[in-house]
Amino acid sequence: MKILLTDATEFGPIDFPEGVESVLIDENAPVPPEHRDAEALVLWGTNPDLAGFLAELPKLRWIQTLMAGPDRIIAANPPSDVIITNGRHFHDATVAEHALALALANVRRIPRSLELQTEHEWATAELGGMQPLHPAGRVTTLWESAVAIWGFGAIGQEIARRFAVLGAHVTGIAHSAGERAGFPVVGPEGLADTLRATDVLVMVLPTRPDTTNILDADTLALLPAKAQVVNVGRGSTIDEDALIAALTARRLSAAAIDVAAAEPLPADSPLWDTPNLIITPHAAGGRPVGAEERIAHNVRAMLGLGGEMIGVMAH
Repeated sequence: MKILLTDATEFGPIDFPEGVESVLIDENAPVPPEHRDAEALVLWGTNPDLAGFLAELPKLRWIQTLMAGPDRIIAANPPSDVIITNGRHFHDATVAEHALALALANVRRIPRSLELQTEHEWATAELGGMQPLHPAGRVTTLWESAVAIWGFGAIGQEIARRFAVLGAHVTGIAHSAGERAGFPVVGPEGLADTLRATDVLVMVLPTRPDTTNILDADTLALLPAKAQVVNVGRGSTIDEDALIAALTARRLSAAAIDVAAAEPLPADSPLWDTPNLIITPHAAGGRPVGAEERIAHNVRAMLGLGGEMIGVMAH
């Protein structure tokens, strides 16, 4: 069996069974003719003509995406008999780390400190010295803060654990209420009350018709003015005009986004100049942890050498 591996990621050693040939390819270029007989493919799915790319692989039986969600792969409409497996858990730790970094940067006013640094100003009165722990109208620490995580799958739960270590009270928001990973979870019926009591809202929602602009002007208005928003999910889930308006009018204290509705973010986007907004260029994940082991396992499972394939998605 021949398996094509994207060269966009540096893989460690992969324990392929005997008879498996692996080939590194550029997933954003045409498939080399000599490798169009491949039966398996590991890629991110960044090719803008992914459907055309997949059409060059008539013997394809399986696609392993390195992304947590396979939405780009599914959108390319591969044949129904091609197995698609997702990258669930590949990015739990790194995205959680980034979400925490963005929240801490705003809570601890790092952007303002950097501004003052350029002015050579040691701002004891504004930022240093004796400060109230929980001043009215401002979130200055994650300790005893109320953190809501909207999208409480594997990544959301890992984010929850990171925030909880720093003393935050974490609530998950999902399709149904209950308890997951030891954290309370509210469903749609508890959304409004949860947001009204939230200090930090972390968005980890996938792209779906029902999540498009789900954080709109009305939903943002539920948050206290002292609250901040962090989005490490998908850019389509936030109404960007509403976010800009809320930050500009100080109806929201701060926000940080690692994703945008249009990526790369256009140079003329008003998001660049929005006050109290941190922007990172889809940098939270991009480092698949454990991909080599998953690929080796799924190859063996596909070849009937033991186990079931992990992460199989319907399409």
